[in-house]
Amino acid sequence: MQLVKAEIIAIGDELLYGQIVDTNSHWISQELDLVGVKVVQKTTVGDKREDILAAFEAAEKRADLILITGGLGPTQDDLTKPLLAEYFHCPIKEVPEAVEAITAFFKRRGREMTPLNILQGHLPSCCTYVPNEVGTAPGMWFERNGTYWMSMPGVPHEMKKLMKDFVLPKLPTLFELPVIYHKVIKTAGIGESWLADMINDWENALPENIKLAYLPSLGHVKLRLTGFGTNHQEIQQAVEKQIQLVLPRIQKYVYGFNEERLETAIGKLLRESGKTVALAESCSGGYISHLITTVPGSSQYLQGAVVPYHNEFKEKILGVSAKTLETWGAVSEQTVQEMSKGVRELFHADFGISSSGVAGPDGGSPEKPVGTVWIACAGKDFVESKKLQLTQDRMLNIQLTGVAVLNLLRICIEKYDK
Repeated sequence: MQLVKAEIIAIGDELLYGQIVDTNSHWISQELDLVGVKVVQKTTVGDKREDILAAFEAAEKRADLILITGGLGPTQDDLTKPLLAEYFHCPIKEVPEAVEAITAFFKRRGREMTPLNILQGHLPSCCTYVPNEVGTAPGMWFERNGTYWMSMPGVPHEMKKLMKDFVLPKLPTLFELPVIYHKVIKTAGIGESWLADMINDWENALPENIKLAYLPSLGHVKLRLTGFGTNHQEIQQAVEKQIQLVLPRIQKYVYGFNEERLETAIGKLLRESGKTVALAESCSGGYISHLITTVPGSSQYLQGAVVPYHNEFKEKILGVSAKTLETWGAVSEQTVQEMSKGVRELFHADFGISSSGVAGPDGGSPEKPVGTVWIACAGKDFVESKKLQLTQDRMLNIQLTGVAVLNLLRICIEKYDK
């Protein structure tokens, strides 16, 4: 079975200037990896004719599949379409079907079309028109000398739609792809190196056709198991067998699998148990409430939240005692425990969670430097709290606090709600 090689070309000055982060190439790489296509090159090129044509020529020499994003807008600095026409030596002609689709797109949104928008329905005559159902720039598919090209808009949701609906389903018809099965174990509350130590002997004993990858991210570590072979069912069973072997060692850190988010996993736990939660966020400023409410149906278990930044409102709203604040300060175990109890009672919730800390970049002290955060979770008969020593970056501290608070809630639900 021959390896299928792909190259991703991202076009746009804004990418080179750092005005936009190229998340498209990252996403495309992940999707291609899932189906057994190897990305051998990622190229970022500005809006310059000679550079774009050189990128096309270089990619054609080394890749079987070339995926291009960006440069398909209606303005003069969008060069991808005319340069593809030049590179493939074919004229640009009106595609009535494309013009009709663009016209319908504007009509649905009650917007007026311009002559430039109509020109987006004019495409190189040697390409296959691929409808863009969520935007105005069509996809363009080219084939030459055994190499396949797809040009897509740089707008992420438009690109993803074209990839999922057209490119990915087409690949098995063009190439003999390996059978691959991925399963991701998602953990929180443990660092990558500690996790690796816990499962070192299991990892070393994995079969040759199953590979393990550590994928750390903000407050999380993902373990991705990938099985290779010729029979999908057999590979899936082999991967699942290894997961069952490792889970007993790391179960207390595992909150889900594959695309499941921590806040989604917590919502599932609360719904299944019929329990509710309320939040008191000081240093996290409502960020944890935001995470919880991104989950559809969160109104079933989220009672309410407060952001009592000033100590006066920690007292008046949550019932934190003045003596606690005077003796221990707002950033203390005693304060977050009283906050979690108070918000639980305030909203008549089963669980109350709280945060208070020095997010930075200033406000720290020798005793409580920037990055010092206390979190707590209270139930009917318990309060659990934890101290975090985080970073000097304010936004990073808020995000890390969010993960830590949600993970503490998860632990408390699983520990006490039995």
